[in-house]
Amino acid sequence: MAEHYKPVKYKQWELTLEERFQEYHPPLTDREAVLEANRCLYCHDAPCMVACPTHIDIPTFIKKIATENTKGSARTILQANLLGATCSRVCPVEELCEGACVLEHEHKPIIIGRLQRYAMDYAASKKLKFFHPGKPNGYKVAVVGTGPAGLSCAGELAKLGFDVTCYEKKEMAGGLDTYGIVVFREPVEVSLSEVRMIQDMGVKIKTNTTIGVDVTMEELIENNDAVFVGVGLGSVPDMSIPGETLPGVVDGLEFIEETKVRKLNEITFGQRVVIIGAGNTGIDCATIARRLGSERVTIVYRRSEAEMPAYHFEYQFALGEGVTFMFMIQPVEVVGEGKVEGLKCVRMDLGEPDQSGRRRPVRASGAEEFVLPCDMVIKAIGQKKHTEMFSKLAEHGVKTTSNGYIAVDFETNRTDNPKVYAGGDCIRSKGEASTVSAVQDGKIAAAAIHQQLTGTPSPNEKHIEPVLSPVMK
Repeated sequence: MAEHYKPVKYKQWELTLEERFQEYHPPLTDREAVLEANRCLYCHDAPCMVACPTHIDIPTFIKKIATENTKGSARTILQANLLGATCSRVCPVEELCEGACVLEHEHKPIIIGRLQRYAMDYAASKKLKFFHPGKPNGYKVAVVGTGPAGLSCAGELAKLGFDVTCYEKKEMAGGLDTYGIVVFREPVEVSLSEVRMIQDMGVKIKTNTTIGVDVTMEELIENNDAVFVGVGLGSVPDMSIPGETLPGVVDGLEFIEETKVRKLNEITFGQRVVIIGAGNTGIDCATIARRLGSERVTIVYRRSEAEMPAYHFEYQFALGEGVTFMFMIQPVEVVGEGKVEGLKCVRMDLGEPDQSGRRRPVRASGAEEFVLPCDMVIKAIGQKKHTEMFSKLAEHGVKTTSNGYIAVDFETNRTDNPKVYAGGDCIRSKGEASTVSAVQDGKIAAAAIHQQLTGTPSPNEKHIEPVLSPVMK
């Protein structure tokens, strides 16, 4: 099992409900952080820095921790990644910086993520402010969506003197970081603290504001010198199977959101839960259910273990939490009278590869349907695209890819409309979406907007050629 995670025990007399939803690790002590930082070799052309999508100067921030200059360490991180606190908690470090550490093979890699969290937590506890609004340059930019891409773009532009307004349809800003990351990965306070930091840099954030209802895309494009679209993706799509509307069938993202906005003892959960989908969202839903107290949690996936979208360390973690996996299983109906009583499934085989490159699941020859008894079904089969908004953007010359994502020039993240840029999950037509990749999307767009409008390169962005990690391919 990956060192990054620890399973929990579920007996009420051993851990309270609140204790089960604490962050995986307690923060490093000062002594632990300094000792770990002193293990770093401070490599020249460090592979960890190259592997980081936002190109944080990892050897420098670690060296500053070793010399007890934690404030300087935090500054180094935030100069490259304004959402360093979130990324220290949710980045797939095993696949990125820690996976590239030269100590990975012979010894144990530096725990870069936890050291980054140590520096970020220090800055938060001291209420340190590193950035202020830049000298106004007279240009206005609208940012649609306040997830990691939107906040990153807004903050980088604010440092350069742009007048930036963000539009967010939900009550709280932060996007997926606020609502979609399970609380024992990232407490909601961490995301909201980053939102406040961006606001302190001069960015205006309008929440409870829906594009197309409270303000139109046409107004944004006409009234601003540039628009950045970072809307991510939407809700979980329908499965198009009978019984899907029965009480007890739940959207996986909404299930995760419950842990961020409600008291834990108020969350409804089943005793026998089946999750459909084996991505990272499905893993999160499964671990939430186990930690809430579900007796049996099963993830069903229509392909094999080799094709599952979740990271391998997440899979191992879920197994340690007591989650059962059933591969090569396709749900065909949710059964029950007035409530969920089971999930009817059929066994599958793998056929020819589909557009994703994975072998297409086909019904196994002679396979008979069977029912998995359960009282709750959680859908975690991906997310819908914001097709209505994309259609409105199309009216302004913004094209989409063949699979429905916003099409951009990845060197600048500019769309076919020279005033409109985009980033985050809504442009992730290939590769894997992640918070850190979205942050870099925002940085790239901010630098390009600055270059286009002022005619001068952005001093905030330094180009480093990234390695092709599993997350970025």
